[in-house]
Amino acid sequence: MKNIKLIAVLFLITIIGSISLLAQNDSPKPTQEQIDAWRKAEDERMRNDWANLKRFVENNKQIGMPAPDEKRIVFMGNSITEGWSNTDPDFFAGKPYVNRGISGQTTPQMLIRFRPDVIDLKPEVVVILAGINDIAGNTGPSTLEMIEANLVSMVELAKTNRIRVVLSSVLPAYDFPWRPGMQPAEKVVQLNAWIKKYADANGCVYLDYFTPMADEKNALKTEYTYDGVHPNLAGYKIMEPMVESAIQKALGLQ
Repeated sequence: MKNIKLIAVLFLITIIGSISLLAQNDSPKPTQEQIDAWRKAEDERMRNDWANLKRFVENNKQIGMPAPDEKRIVFMGNSITEGWSNTDPDFFAGKPYVNRGISGQTTPQMLIRFRPDVIDLKPEVVVILAGINDIAGNTGPSTLEMIEANLVSMVELAKTNRIRVVLSSVLPAYDFPWRPGMQPAEKVVQLNAWIKKYADANGCVYLDYFTPMADEKNALKTEYTYDGVHPNLAGYKIMEPMVESAIQKALGLQ
C-alpha cells in the first residue's frame, strides 16, 4: 500500500512539473484527458523504468561520440535543467552542450542513469545541478547525507572516466508549490555549504547560483522565477554567463 501511495505522489509531481514547463512556454493548458494519459504513462514508467533510463536512449544514439575537436559538455539535472532548453533554446544552439535534465528527478535516479546519459557520451565536462527534489521528497524521504553521498558517487564516476566536474549550488527555494510547508530554505543553505566544501577539496569547480538569485529570506527572487522554484527567462539569463565561466574554468581555459 505504501508503494502504491508513493507511486501516486510521483505521478502528480511529474505531471505538475510537465505542466509547469508547458506554462512557462505559453503552451495551451493541458486538458483533463491529457493529464489522465500522462498519469497512465507515468504509472507504467515508474513500475518499469524508475530512473527513466529510456528517456534519452534514442537521442544518445543519434548524437554518437564527440567529434575529434569537440569539447562536449553534458548538463545533468532535473526540471530546472530540462526547462533551460525549452525556455532559452538559443543558449544551447550551436554549442556542444547536451541537456540531460529530467523533470522531477532526484539524485538516486540521476546516479542510476549517470553512465548512459553522461559517461557514455564522452564529455569533457559534466555540469551537475541536483538535490532540490530530494529535499522535496519526490522519491521518498531523503536526508542531506543521502543527497551528498549520491553527489559524491556521481563525481567519483566522472573523475574515474576523466570527465571534469562542475558542481552547482542548489537554487534558492522557500516553499514547494507541489508540497507546501516543507520549509526547504535552510536545508538548501546547508547543502550548498557542503557542496562548496566538497568541490573545493576534490578538484571540482563550484558554481554558485544561489548567492545572486536569493532574496533576504533565502527564497528565489521573484523576478527570476514563475513559481518560486523554477527559473524564468530572466533567471536563466543570470545563470548562463555563470555556467559558461565555470565550464571554461573546468576546461582549464580560465
